[in-house]
Amino acid sequence: MKSRFSIIQFFALFASCFIQFIALAQPPIDNGDVIIIQGSGLREVESAFRLRSNPKLIDTTITSTLPEYPLMSPSYSTQAKVSPIKELAFSNKSNRTEKLTPFYAKVGIGSQVMPLGEIYYNSIGKSDFQYGAYAKHISSFGKMRDYAPAQFDRTKSGLYGTYFAKKFSISSDAHYDNYGFHYYGILDTAGIIDAKSIAQRYQDAGGAVKFSLHNGLRDSSKLNLDLGLKYNFFGTKKPIADSLADWKSQEQYVAFTSRGSYKVGREVFSVDLNVFNNSFNYGIAGDSLSAIDTGIVQNDLILQLKPAVVTQLMNDKLRVSVGVDVTANVRSSTKVYVYPHAEIKYSMFDDIFIPYIGIRGGLKQNTLRALTNVNEFILPNSQLLNENKVFDAYAGFKGVLSQRTSFNIGASYARVTNKALFVTDTLFSNRNKFAVIYDTMNIMTVEGSMSYQINEKLKVDGIGRFFSYETKSQAFAWNLPQLQFVLRGNYTLKEKFVFNVDMALETGRKALVFDSTIANVVIENGQYAAPLKTFADINLGFEYKYNKNISGFLQLNNMVANRYARWYNYPVMGFQVMGGVTFKF
Repeated sequence: MKSRFSIIQFFALFASCFIQFIALAQPPIDNGDVIIIQGSGLREVESAFRLRSNPKLIDTTITSTLPEYPLMSPSYSTQAKVSPIKELAFSNKSNRTEKLTPFYAKVGIGSQVMPLGEIYYNSIGKSDFQYGAYAKHISSFGKMRDYAPAQFDRTKSGLYGTYFAKKFSISSDAHYDNYGFHYYGILDTAGIIDAKSIAQRYQDAGGAVKFSLHNGLRDSSKLNLDLGLKYNFFGTKKPIADSLADWKSQEQYVAFTSRGSYKVGREVFSVDLNVFNNSFNYGIAGDSLSAIDTGIVQNDLILQLKPAVVTQLMNDKLRVSVGVDVTANVRSSTKVYVYPHAEIKYSMFDDIFIPYIGIRGGLKQNTLRALTNVNEFILPNSQLLNENKVFDAYAGFKGVLSQRTSFNIGASYARVTNKALFVTDTLFSNRNKFAVIYDTMNIMTVEGSMSYQINEKLKVDGIGRFFSYETKSQAFAWNLPQLQFVLRGNYTLKEKFVFNVDMALETGRKALVFDSTIANVVIENGQYAAPLKTFADINLGFEYKYNKNISGFLQLNNMVANRYARWYNYPVMGFQVMGGVTFKF
């Protein structure tokens, strides 16, 4: 619970260097105050959206996407010389365009009896209306050594389409996901646990529509507008007993988003107006199965107003953006939050080196769908509280080392309340499930990333992050890593062979346990903490393109056969092999 670094010294040094780079005296940024107003308000419906990921035991790599830094895109200064091109004789045969195909299919089988099937359809041809559909399935019928049944199946399907006009576009999509799995985090060397008793299934269906009015920001008299509407249903399976059919979780999420922007001179003014509502219910309101298992009916409404202005000065080298996020959260009471948004970036040496500094914040709506996307093994009646990032101060610099190499180095310090943490449930009968608890913490992050690319032939990118947590109530930030590395690469040889690699390393995670006899357990503030094993996960992929329409692939997952625990008592699969073919037709 102790802070491990001097945050003030770090940011003071970085800010001093930043000011010297741009040779300007900038006034200090007002961190702003969070205003909380207690009161009653109109209960309206609001929605949130969250994409779900594949189960971790399918592909043991713990994915960590490279961040999208809020910076101007770096570029490398080049010179171009135009030389006359010798006229070539026209040949109808040699100038034929490659035939496009609307269908793409992928079929494979893996160890642990793991079938894979995917099919995609996209409209082709020059048309104002583009549309498509997809269906994907993966499942596993294998066993997890020494543990309860760990089989799973997952099917995803969807439709999408976009209509393009001269000054506007309309797009929409719909999806349906069906994911069945087991809470297998129980030792079962004798194989006596019934799979049905630990089974769970998530149903996820929804759709969205978006309207965009795009007049361009070059014309100062034109308005650009984006309007969006989303709906999503997410639910769990009902209990085995018919008498308990109502004791399942369901939530309905609705979101309306809008953004308008208008350019006046060198300034671009914008306003975001968003409404999110999530309606969640578990069991029967006012009823209970036990003293600690009662019905839940909860409506969570968020109203958000975000005005902002962006300007560029000093021959477009200095970019300044200033705004504010005013958010009202209507639950059993109404609270209003005000978050400052400000950022300064300065381009040096023709965008080769760009230092930046800023502050931001916001309220993130937690839904059951969102939480199960992080940890699918949570209790279906988990408490849902919204994460409040009071402020997030950040600074760093990015740039390019050559035409092929770019980098970013940065650090941030954030104050977060209601940070969701996953811990093993206190009930002995539910030790294979995770409860969601919340804590207030300060989070410091230092990270660096680098990318290298040679056209489409070779792409390599990597990122390293170091985290420091200062918690308020909990002894540690449960299951969150202290050190994290991710490396990804893709290499194409003679347009015939494609190689890819994914590597991940994560360490410093700790799990809350209730047994002091567990190996290497430590006691902190009266809580037992068990260190989770450091993992190094390596996945290799290979694809051979037989011709333009047929190829074969081979995927090797968890090359080091490290059965690390993604969550306490939940080891991932060991070494896995999957192979198959792809078709275009």
